[in-house]
Formats: sequence, C-alpha cells, structure tokens
Amino acid sequence: MNDDVVKAGVASDADYVGRLFRDFQAADDASVSSIMPLCMAPYFSLVLHEAKRKPQAIDPSAFDEFSAEAEEVCARARHSLKLFEDTQRHIEGQLQYFQDDIFDSHSDHFLGNTWLWLARKWEKDLGLFTYQGSLVTTSHAAAFHLGVEAEKLFQDDDGAYMLDVMQQFGRCFRAVGARTDTQGGETFVRHLSGESFRCADVRASTYYTQAFSGVPSQAMAGVLTDFQVRMNFIDQAVTAGADIRNLEYTVFKIRYVTLYQVLSSLRLLKEDARYPLSSSADDALEAILDTDAVRTITDRAVRQFRNTLMHYNLLSGADTAKVDLAQPVFGLVPQYFPAHGFEQLSELVDTCIRETAGALNDWAGSA
Repeated sequence: MNDDVVKAGVASDADYVGRLFRDFQAADDASVSSIMPLCMAPYFSLVLHEAKRKPQAIDPSAFDEFSAEAEEVCARARHSLKLFEDTQRHIEGQLQYFQDDIFDSHSDHFLGNTWLWLARKWEKDLGLFTYQGSLVTTSHAAAFHLGVEAEKLFQDDDGAYMLDVMQQFGRCFRAVGARTDTQGGETFVRHLSGESFRCADVRASTYYTQAFSGVPSQAMAGVLTDFQVRMNFIDQAVTAGADIRNLEYTVFKIRYVTLYQVLSSLRLLKEDARYPLSSSADDALEAILDTDAVRTITDRAVRQFRNTLMHYNLLSGADTAKVDLAQPVFGLVPQYFPAHGFEQLSELVDTCIRETAGALNDWAGSA
C-alpha cells in the first residue's frame, strides 16, 4: 500500500506538471509564461527530489540523465521550502544565506555598473512582481528557490548553464510521466490575466528598510518578504479557475505544505529569543499565529500528514486499511483531521491562507 501511495502521488504530480507546461507554452502573455515558472520552481524540485528517493516505487532509470550538478540544484531548491525548519541552516543560517548569497550577490552584480557615479543612485537590484496588486515573487525570492548558486546564476554564458539544468529537469519529468501533449484539465495558468501583472525594479536596501517594521535586520525583512510572496502566490494565483472545495492533489499539496512551512517558521521566529522583535512586530506575529485554524493545521498530531505530502510515503501513524487511492489525498484527511473531511479541510486551509497572506501584506507595508 505504501508503494501504491508513492506511485499515485508521483503520477498525480507528474500529470499536473505536464499540463502546467502545456499551458505555459500556450500562454499568450510573456508575464504569465515567465513569472509563474519562477513561483513554481521549488515545487518542481520537490517532486523530482522526493521521487528519486523512492527507488522501490519509482523506476530509478528515470533519473539516469540527472547529473550530480542538476541533482544538487534540485535538492537545494526542494530544501528551500522548509524555510526556518531547515535542519541544516535553521533561522541563523537562512538569514546568513540571504544576506551573503542573495542580497549581497545581487547588489554586487547589479549596482556600480555605470561609469557615471552620479547616476549610480538610480541603479536597481531588486525586481518586484505583482499579480492583481499582490506581490507574488521578487528576484531575490526567485533566486532563493531556484537552488542555483549565485556565481552560476550570474555567470556570463548566455543562459547555457540554466538551460542545461532545466532540460535535465524536463527529461526527468517526462520519464516519470509528465506530458505536454496531454488532453487533461486546465491548470491555473489558463485562468490568469496577463494584464494583472506588474513589474518594478527598486533598490533592495531601501525596500527592505521600509518593509516589516520592527525586525532587527534587512536580511530578516528579506526573508519575511519571501514568506509574503509564497503566501500571495498560493492565495492569488495557484487556485485560479479552481473550486476550493474540490482541489486536485497537487494544488492542495502546494497550498498545504507552503502554509504549514510559513506558519511553522513564523512560530519558530516568535519563540526564539535570539531574534528580538519590537512589540508591534511581536503583535503582528501573535495575530497570525493565535487562531484555532492555525493550531489545527500545524498541530503536532498532523505532522505526519504534512510529511506524506512532502515525501509521498505513508508514515507509521497511517491506518493502511483506511487508505483509498480513489479519495482526495488517498483518504488520509479523516485519519489526521477527524473533525474534517477533505472539502472542509480545504476550506479551512483557504481561510488560513487568505488571513495569513493579508496579515503579512499589512505588516510588510506598515513601516
């Protein structure tokens, strides 16, 4: 049964990715086909990284053309989804990584390039991308979740490195079942309005100084901005055209995992005395975290539900006799959330996403 669940999960994700890339190719607006893949990048890596780790259920030959370099990029992108729960970096490591490999690297690359020093104050090193007025990604957030090292991201090779890595990803997806010639249902891409996208370039140091009042550093503001765009993406974009109560496996997975990781990371920040926040910032965190919905979604008792969505395999707490591959999330919802069916849980997750995104947007603009 465990192997069947793994196979079903990978098959569902691969099918969705195939339809997604089909819809990217058909998109008639460059904003949709260029910005949305950046938002989806860590979820692509999540699928491949976890599928590769299940050789008992997924044919290992699917990854024969996956180079060690591409595998490392995939692993870094997948682990970026853990945010402050990353057991290698924790909060301090994530802040340091953001400062050194994102903030400083982007500034070094984009600033100080004009020969006229008087014009340097107009140089920009942070791209902002909004959809329907909500920030859905930034150039910093995109770089963080691509999993590509800064020196390779900015190397002068006309994009050859990135193209090679992405082509390897594509071949692996095809090998596990993704198809762009599928006639399956439309993804959110078909329901986005290109006219609702806006892009702007700003100076990162100025932007982060003004965002998320009450935090101790620009690096902290930068990481919280990443939390903000992740929540706005799953709130504003990924469910476009979908019925919230009847989401397909991959869309529900993306939303639940992202919400869980953002909320868990915010709780870790709030409880860690090494990162003092102002009273207003602490109040903002308390308002986000102190709700019944948040406690239900992040309770220790449901950690294994999150783990199955992340890793595909069943955990020891699952009753295999009650697993049903024909049901949403294989019938696992009632096992971990006895008071909720799938539709009710999906509504609860939607409410929590909307409230968390709204609170982060308010906090981001309160400085």
